[in-house]
Amino acid sequence: MGAGFARLNALTIIQTSQGLAEYLLSSLENTATAGIVVGYDARHHSKHFAELAATVFESKGIKVWWYEEIVHTPLVPFAVKAMKAAAGIMITASHNPAEDNGYKVYGSNGCQINSPEDSRIVASIMQNLEPLIWSLQGDSKRTSILKSTSSNYFSLLRKQIYPVERQRPKVHFVYTPMHGVGLRHMESAVELLGMKEKITIVAQQAEPNPDFPTVKYPNPEEKGALDLAFATADDKNVTLVLANDPDADRFAVAEKVDNVWRQFTGDQVGILLAYWLFSSMSGTVSPDDYFLTTAVSSQMLSHIAETEGFSVRETLTGFKWLGNVAKDLEEQGKKVHFGYEEALGYMFPEIVYDKDGIAAAVAFLDACDSWGSPWAKLQSLYEEYGYYQTVNTYWRSPSINRTLLLFTSIRGIQQPFPKHVSSRKVLRWRDLTMGYDSARSNNVPDLPSSTSSQMITCWLEGSSSDDGVRLTIRGSGTESKIKSNSPKIQMRIRKLT
Repeated sequence: MGAGFARLNALTIIQTSQGLAEYLLSSLENTATAGIVVGYDARHHSKHFAELAATVFESKGIKVWWYEEIVHTPLVPFAVKAMKAAAGIMITASHNPAEDNGYKVYGSNGCQINSPEDSRIVASIMQNLEPLIWSLQGDSKRTSILKSTSSNYFSLLRKQIYPVERQRPKVHFVYTPMHGVGLRHMESAVELLGMKEKITIVAQQAEPNPDFPTVKYPNPEEKGALDLAFATADDKNVTLVLANDPDADRFAVAEKVDNVWRQFTGDQVGILLAYWLFSSMSGTVSPDDYFLTTAVSSQMLSHIAETEGFSVRETLTGFKWLGNVAKDLEEQGKKVHFGYEEALGYMFPEIVYDKDGIAAAVAFLDACDSWGSPWAKLQSLYEEYGYYQTVNTYWRSPSINRTLLLFTSIRGIQQPFPKHVSSRKVLRWRDLTMGYDSARSNNVPDLPSSTSSQMITCWLEGSSSDDGVRLTIRGSGTESKIKSNSPKIQMRIRKLT
């Protein structure tokens, strides 16, 4: 956030909202009556930005479905789906640093917007830069939806993820909303589960605080982010910690095993949830039953699918891809049960076509009651399906130009691609920025390519201790980061320590 056209501020919020409104009015006949859902989190200026956006929409004659208090992000796509709205926006920067904010847009299908719609909206914004309003309207006719939508959301959560007839979970756990919006929603979730007495809240991080004073970065993946939760759990003699990021669309887990806190990776939680959903399926499993994951996530789910007879579809990273692919598969008559990516995002399409940290927590707590120890359950899955290890890291990039320079340097090492990474031979090279895949007969990737994002994946030969490595390096879509994802496959060889 800050002054200028390259920052989020009142002017750019107005310009963006004007462009979005004009695009919707020109592309959807019922935009004015279908309306736009507007929500916001607890970050600096989030409510003000949301009010400005709502004022723009109303000035264009568009109905506004309004969340009158802070909400977790999944409630916006949930309302878009429930209200059959033309679109939805959420003012949030998720787990980014305190100085950031964002403007997240969902289409009429309840999914995050994707290409080519995103570029069309950008073009409309550029054609509507002159602000037509500068202040909030005093006679707003917004329709408040918090109470009714929240009730419907938790009713559906009960029906789809936690049926009434199941025994109430008994597991005790510590929870942190990481200074964000999650606490109220988690309290509703544990009430749904009948386990209000089982939750202990990290007091120092319980209330929304846009400065995130107890953490360097409000991201459960970051080192040290869960230290207060661990201390609280140790004090209460609790061995399970659950966390959401500030807008509660991501979900993190840690368990104390042999007196050591083990934080689960996104892949590990994703595999556990996917397997729990698979094992809970009624009737015959078929290839029409789908689970989704991404090109940088573990390949363990695909191996389980080959063994058990369901299907897995890989997408590009991000829930704009996972959500839209789920929707497309459903329109083809397939059943999509679940989708996840390694960055702590878990999607239950029956609820929303986006990641949902509260729904994930409900599912995980229910599963824990039958697993006992989630860490022990994970080890049993490794024993049955093979050992998979993922190593994720990132580097902060000072600029887009520096990121581009790095990827240009990698591509310049050898043509058409490097033949070795360290001592390992490259078996396959896929560059989704340049639209190249060495394993395809025409060298055209089976995943969408885009020159606006940087992503290279290479498959490396195995060694005496593993069956091979798939290594990805990519630019983050939401932060100034260069990420490396290396799922190392070690299948039925020896236990990883």
